[in-house]
Formats: sequence, structure tokens, C-alpha cells
Amino acid sequence: MGGSYDFWVGNFYPPDTQPQDFLRKYSKHFSTVEIDSTFYRIPLERTVKKWRDQTPPDFLFSVKFPQNITHKKILRASKDDLEFFIRNISFFGDKLGPLLLQFPRSFEAKYFDVLKDFISILPKRNRYVVEVRHKSWLEEKFYAMLRENNVALASTDAPWMLELNEITAGFTYLRWEGNRKKIKGTMGRVEEDRGTEILELAEKIKGLMNDSIDVFGYFSKYYSGHSPTDAKLLLRSLPDL
Repeated sequence: MGGSYDFWVGNFYPPDTQPQDFLRKYSKHFSTVEIDSTFYRIPLERTVKKWRDQTPPDFLFSVKFPQNITHKKILRASKDDLEFFIRNISFFGDKLGPLLLQFPRSFEAKYFDVLKDFISILPKRNRYVVEVRHKSWLEEKFYAMLRENNVALASTDAPWMLELNEITAGFTYLRWEGNRKKIKGTMGRVEEDRGTEILELAEKIKGLMNDSIDVFGYFSKYYSGHSPTDAKLLLRSLPDL
């Protein structure tokens, strides 16, 4: 996820493209990006405005919650972090897409009430996504809570999770991580042909779109080794986009 990779210069970005121009070039091909850097630090207001102004009017930024909230504090005593995060990313304005709460594997269903209480205080104007990595969450009680709050459940291809097909909001959020043990992701080329799987993904997405469900989908550089190739093949297979 993301597009700030110098190893895409010459094989996606034009030769000699400078890092400050990556986002502008990226947004000529794709209509959304998932920002990973917000997981490590909350961007400054001026940074958010710069990203916003570098992209077309219909571009959307999906944003990860900071790890200080999801991993270190596990949602507890995080009010100040939350307010600062929400304030700064609000400068994306109409370009703000879903906000992703990505949890570690240690975040088990015993934290159900903690998560429920945290979701209840989130500003309703935004769209939210929850990604869990422990199988104890995979039960109707959890899905029902997400539905009640119009929060999407992220669907991933992570090997430690079952395939998630639960639709819990008016949109869905798909993340294709790939296998970091097999794929380097920094070679600037496809390392494993996954064309067949991508065409199967396209058929699944068509079904969601036919049900009037908005779909956000993001390829990691570890999926085939070259996310732009993966995303372009997927988009070509969705003629309505």
C-alpha cells in the first residue's frame, strides 16, 4: 500500500521522477491510496494540505490510525492522540477516505468491549474500517456490532485468517498483502504472476458493485512484487470504473 517507492522509478514513474512528485504521478493512474506512514506518526496540517493539493478533485486518501492508539495503548487512554489525529487528517476535506484501525495479532476478542466503546466515540462524519488478526473475532457478535456502527470489516489474504466475506457497512475494504517470505517487493517488477487470482478478485468485486457496495482495494508490494501492475490489471477487468 502506498506509492512512495523509488524502486518504481523507470518501471511505473517516468525516469528521473523525484520523490516530491510521486503522489502527483500516482494519482494520474489511480483514484485512491492507502497511507501507511500515519501508522508511525501523525502528519502535520501542512503535510496533509500538500498531499491534498497534489491530487485530482475525486482522489481519496485512506488513512491508517497511529500505532500509538491501536498497538501501544490498545485504544485505552488515547483521547489526546485520537483528537490530534482526527483534527489533522480532517484537512483532507472531501478527499478523506476510510480510516483503518489495524490491530496486532495479540488483539483478541477479549477486547470486544474496549473496541465497542472506542468506536462509539469516533466522529460519525467519517468512514471506519477494522482489521483484526486473531480468529477469536470471527463470530456474529462482532459482525453485528460493526453493522450497528456502519464500520467495515477489512478483508485480507493474511494466511492466519480465514477469508472474510462479511459486509458490515455500505462499503467494503479489501487488502491484498501477499507473502513477504516469497516476494521482495523492491525489485521494480512482477516477481510472481498472479493474473489469474486478480481476475477472480475482479469477479468478486463486480458482484459487490452490483449490490451498490462501494469498494476500496489496495495491493501491497508483496502481492506480486509490483503493485501498479496488479492494480492496473484489476481496473482493466472492471469496465464500469
